[in-house]
Amino acid sequence: MRLNGVLIHCVEHGSGVPFLALHCAGVDHREIEAAIEAVVPGPGYRRIYPDLPGMGRSTTGDLACNDDVVALIADFIDRLEAGPVMLRGHSYGAYLARGVAAQRPDTVRALALLCPVAERAQNVPDHQVVFQDADAHYELEPGQRQGFEEYFVVRTPATARRYRSHIVPGSRLVDAPGLGRIFAGWMVDVGPGTFPAQTLIAAGRRDSVVGYTDALDLPERYPHATLAVADGGGHALMHERPDLRAALLRDWLDRA
Repeated sequence: MRLNGVLIHCVEHGSGVPFLALHCAGVDHREIEAAIEAVVPGPGYRRIYPDLPGMGRSTTGDLACNDDVVALIADFIDRLEAGPVMLRGHSYGAYLARGVAAQRPDTVRALALLCPVAERAQNVPDHQVVFQDADAHYELEPGQRQGFEEYFVVRTPATARRYRSHIVPGSRLVDAPGLGRIFAGWMVDVGPGTFPAQTLIAAGRRDSVVGYTDALDLPERYPHATLAVADGGGHALMHERPDLRAALLRDWLDRA
């Protein structure tokens, strides 16, 4: 889809209630697609996974800041012609999702924020391994091991396979200059008010990228939020705690 001079590549599965998922920075749609498709509770949802601007196969056009990206996502939702969406974001994608919910609440049926990035990260813990399987690196190439260890605090053959198959490919498709231009205007207008629809906020207690304490303040802005802080998980929480991810997703969908 070409929208406002930006080519947006996306992948869809299923039909029914529209469910839009926004990935984190430095990858493409395949990471969040793999996590959600593994636990989506049956049919009835039209799952839409775009590559965010400057990542995957999406371009940046003349986008100059993150608020431009938020406006683009809202226009993308309008173009879907499917009504308000269930909107889920991970990390950077969660920050953009908050902007969409604040600036265009008519487009969002429910909101899920996973390991959300904010204006700035505070009280970030040191990177500490929660679990290390002796065979975790078996399927990784030597050049992939550092990135895996920097991202994951739960290191098993399963999480290494997820990293190799769904994270590494997208990390090679980043438009660094275009993304740098957008990130220079980092601040997203999340507004002063509250968002009234059903919300999920989930954070990893061992998240050494954004921490978890900032997430504790968010329920004041989202009065119908469920807040979960998971021990045994970091910034890759959606891969490291799959059973918890599935339970929280089902609960959020049921409430919404």
